[in-house]
Amino acid sequence: MKNIKVYLLHSLVLILFLTAGCSPEPKPIAYGAANCTHCNMTVADNRYGAELVNDKGKAYFFDSAECLMAYANEQPEQTENAAFLLVTDFTRPGELIDATKATYLQTIALPSPMGMYMTAIEDQATAAKMQQEHGGRLLNWNDAVEAVKNNERPK
Repeated sequence: MKNIKVYLLHSLVLILFLTAGCSPEPKPIAYGAANCTHCNMTVADNRYGAELVNDKGKAYFFDSAECLMAYANEQPEQTENAAFLLVTDFTRPGELIDATKATYLQTIALPSPMGMYMTAIEDQATAAKMQQEHGGRLLNWNDAVEAVKNNERPK
């Protein structure tokens, strides 16, 4: 009887360990090596990379916020069920932030990899200051996704 209890206890600990290790987590973007899921370009600029992690933990990398947004428009079920939607904070290269909470500055003064001029910034006050310096418009996630869908580029 004692052996059965020990076996059950070990089995329970193993199951808890395995299920805890399976939770989806963001992966580091391999700049210069990863290819964009949307356009297949190399993800090269660490000021503009983006990532989607699905509910099973598979990471998809993008060379820009607008490629992630285009992917969201084309495959809404993927983004609706995603564990993480992340973009790089332009002011902190290589640092990923929640894409749905970022502020996007769309200005011709800051060209992004895919030519939609979409720059993600985590802090809204910083984004407003950058807008004063560079012009353009500030967008939230939904407005930015819609702008990409409609191919709205600054003039």
